[in-house]
Amino acid sequence: MKHLYKRHFLRLLDFSNTELENIIILSEKLKKIKKNNQEIQLLKKKNIALIFEKESTRTRCSFEVAAFDQGAHVTYLGPGSTHFGTKESIEDTAKVLSRLYDGIEYRGHDHSVIETLSKHSNVPVWNGLTDKFHPTQIIADLLTMKEVFKKKQFFEIKCAYIGDSHNNIANTLLEAASILGIDLRLISPKPYWPEKNILNECQNKAKNTSKITCTENIKEGVKDVDFIYTDVWVSMGEPETTWKEKIVLLKNYQVNQNMINMTNNPNVKVLHCLPALHDKKNTLAKSILKEYNLQDGIEITDNIFQKNEQIIFEQAENRLHTIKAILISSLIKKINLK
Repeated sequence: MKHLYKRHFLRLLDFSNTELENIIILSEKLKKIKKNNQEIQLLKKKNIALIFEKESTRTRCSFEVAAFDQGAHVTYLGPGSTHFGTKESIEDTAKVLSRLYDGIEYRGHDHSVIETLSKHSNVPVWNGLTDKFHPTQIIADLLTMKEVFKKKQFFEIKCAYIGDSHNNIANTLLEAASILGIDLRLISPKPYWPEKNILNECQNKAKNTSKITCTENIKEGVKDVDFIYTDVWVSMGEPETTWKEKIVLLKNYQVNQNMINMTNNPNVKVLHCLPALHDKKNTLAKSILKEYNLQDGIEITDNIFQKNEQIIFEQAENRLHTIKAILISSLIKKINLK
């Protein structure tokens, strides 16, 4: 895919409908090849830097395994392990790393950091998550949607994202919907709707088939949807002072059986980008459930999570295949998988 060669991967709006669909098609091929133990290593002798200012499980593992599968070498630069942004400017770091590496992944907080990094880098820079966007996650979600409904085009898919719509997942879903024509409903209390500039940007660029809706009305929002998508309301590292306000406003937006019934679709599927606070088997969930007297999960009940765990964990695995497709597309000029 020559049109993606040496391109940065910072946000989905940087790409066309055709380019995104080609990444997903390549992801499907790579997934099949891996399942059949027929890996073709296209990234031999490539070196990749993984900058993680924010810790991770799925993103780090997916980038590392994707690189290893393809014969590339990686250097993991974790929180506090470099001079990045402290003793050395982002600009200088970009110039140094792009002389040593063939590509740079960045996962952190402020989106302006990855924009600066990419501006001063001579090699592709990939967004592993910022406060604004999480494109590698949403590409995996799109692959999952396509696998579930093989006969549907993206413009035929209805997806409700419910909970905190003022986050990087919702922002990137908005971008995907505007490009691919997905019928996207963001269901949240008004304080947690997307920023107006991002919403307007996506609505202005939306295809004719796109339908983007923000609503507080759960029943109207989930009616006839193919997917309900949710994410944690609070994360590790987020100030506890924000938890109470969030949980009070979002407690009625929990994905539970009552919400599933509201869809009027017996085949509705539930997506979750993980980690999920659906039980008491982790420290954060345990403390929130106790503090706020919540029962049976936080953003999703354990019952609904267990019923949908096959698709949710497939969604997590798809991070590997889509990230591999992104790496190959931007590092290899001519892709030959025959």
